[in-house]
Amino acid sequence: MGADVALGASRLRSKRTEGGDAGDVRFAGYAAIFDRVDRGGDVVRAGAFGGAVAAGVPLLWQHGPGCVIGTVERLAEDARGLRVIGRVSVRTAAGREAAAALRAGAVDGLSFGYRVKAARGGGAGSGPRELLALDLVEVSLVSHPMQDGARVIRVE
Repeated sequence: MGADVALGASRLRSKRTEGGDAGDVRFAGYAAIFDRVDRGGDVVRAGAFGGAVAAGVPLLWQHGPGCVIGTVERLAEDARGLRVIGRVSVRTAAGREAAAALRAGAVDGLSFGYRVKAARGGGAGSGPRELLALDLVEVSLVSHPMQDGARVIRVE
């Protein structure tokens, strides 16, 4: 990927020299795609993540609450969805496993944990539940994302 990571219309500078260990894996992708019904019958709408910031949002392995594998360095909504830049740390066994799977292309799914602040619909016969406002709790690297398009796009 070089020194810059291009994702959408923005360019993000690499933080290789600003922290992290040798062997850490940095990636870019989408944790959520807007206006697509997921496997659970929910659809995330643009603006649902409001002012979510990366600080304090853990990067987990397969949504395991005890499997923090790194950090979410940046996140932002764009026209497509919730774009993320993350770093998988090789300091833990789970991080080493996740980094190896990511490097090998064996895992490329992204997902997110959340609390609903505002939603509409989703009752019997009313179609999908529309998620309008969410409290982002975590981002996960996963084997099987709820949204097919929620994927890692680049790895460095």
